Amino acid sequence: MNKKKGFTKYTGQDKVLLAIGYVLLGLFVIAIIVPMIYIVVASFMDPITLQNKGITFDFSKWTTTAYERVMTNSQIWIGFKNAIIYSVLFTVVSVVVTLLAAYPLSRADFRGRGFFNIIFMITMFFGGGLIPTYLVVSNLGLVDSMWAVILPGAFSVWNMTIARTYYKGIPQELREAADVDGASELTFFFKILLPVCTPVIAVLVLWQFVAMWNSYFDAMIYLNDSAKQPLQLVLRSILIQNQPESGMIADMQSTAARAQLAELLKYATIIISSLPLLIMYPFFQKYFDSGIMAGAVKG
Repeated sequence: MNKKKGFTKYTGQDKVLLAIGYVLLGLFVIAIIVPMIYIVVASFMDPITLQNKGITFDFSKWTTTAYERVMTNSQIWIGFKNAIIYSVLFTVVSVVVTLLAAYPLSRADFRGRGFFNIIFMITMFFGGGLIPTYLVVSNLGLVDSMWAVILPGAFSVWNMTIARTYYKGIPQELREAADVDGASELTFFFKILLPVCTPVIAVLVLWQFVAMWNSYFDAMIYLNDSAKQPLQLVLRSILIQNQPESGMIADMQSTAARAQLAELLKYATIIISSLPLLIMYPFFQKYFDSGIMAGAVKG
């Protein structure tokens, strides 16, 4: 009843805008849910049936061949372990560096703040490129080590800006109270400031974990040992191995079978690689809105 009374208070124009908003929201939800259902169902379907008739909910046409093929591959589990290690280490290093860099830049009494802000912003528009980056990583002796994947992209200027803006939103009275109590700079930062910055920290953790989990290009460039490859690179290799190769025209049946298996593996690998992120997101969702909105309120 209260909701109905509240709705009647809106003007005709407000009701039209709300209706349009609900319709658009419903379309966005459908645009997200339909592809997800398609991918899940397609990952279980027989590839011949999928190609000829599309998806079906006739369970007699379903198969677990793709999952069996992927999960019985020992390299998958090695890649899964490596992806977790890389993602966790990358997230820890990135968030720590970002929070420490953002703090002095959020202080009005920090001399040279404008200069450092300009230097950081320049890097958002101009980069050295792949070859100079590879030469730096090579000269540091990091090629074929996990640090070649973790360190180059650990610092994000955008994330630093988000954290700096959030720091600025913390009441100045908190700092003044810490000064009265005789708290040092480190005590204030670690014991007073960081505990009230949980929303932005959660957002940074989620962003960086997802970024590293989905990354494969840096690993493909810098890692030579297959035992160090992350999950995404392993899944990419599996798909490439099952693609039809040139010179297989003589064996048309084998070519068609490999093409069908590659199509089936494509959907299964999407499900397998997405599961950790789907499990992780609900734990961070409650912090997401407040952490994101911090950067939209103050600059």
